[in-house]
Amino acid sequence: MPALTPYLRRVHYYETDQMGIVHHANDIHWFEEARVDMMDQLGFPYRRLEAEGIASPLLGITADYKSMVRFDDRLRITVTVAALTASRLTLRYRVEDAETGLLRTTGETRHCFSGPNGRPLSLKKHCPELYERLAALLQEAEETEA
Repeated sequence: MPALTPYLRRVHYYETDQMGIVHHANDIHWFEEARVDMMDQLGFPYRRLEAEGIASPLLGITADYKSMVRFDDRLRITVTVAALTASRLTLRYRVEDAETGLLRTTGETRHCFSGPNGRPLSLKKHCPELYERLAALLQEAEETEA
């Protein structure tokens, strides 16, 4: 499986506050945008998962702000798999200035997998192809960190 391409985006004016700095809540939206892009790159867009009766609710989120982001900055958001079990997934995010490489924000999201009834389900059992792709990304991340 080819490596994932980081998600690229330009900061919009409406995302800034009175000081001309991006409001901190926007990073949470950017994590979601990057996560949706990651799923597209894996060949499992959210629409496909939902059509198969699988949801991926958010259980928790963290963000650590490292430097300010301003209007018109270009960002590169890298998503890596930090942890994976049959029914849970943790993703790690790294937001950098696309031109300078300056670290802007890091964060994580924690998810579970559930069926149409809202009950937890095993992704490994119900969608082994996606589970294997996520497991390969986890292994890749672990090898990179080592």
